[in-house]
Amino acid sequence: MLRTRRQSCGVSGLALPGPTWRTSSRSTNTGGNCVEVADDLADRVLVRDSKDRPGPVLTFGPTAWTAFVTEVSRVRQRSGERAGFP
Repeated sequence: MLRTRRQSCGVSGLALPGPTWRTSSRSTNTGGNCVEVADDLADRVLVRDSKDRPGPVLTFGPTAWTAFVTEVSRVRQRSGERAGFP
């Protein structure tokens, strides 16, 4: 998916690649809690509800996202589970 952005210098129509979304390995098709993550952008990580794709998107800095995933992984390993986003 490409999106278009107007630049302040008057150049329009610059095609920028959109984020690549991936679904959590813990997501199922049973209507449970499902999230998608786009972590292929240089300066941010995006998170959205896979059941409401056009809805709100949470934005995290890469450092904050890494800290979150690390902590979730640590807690799940302690409880014998595996985090959905390595």
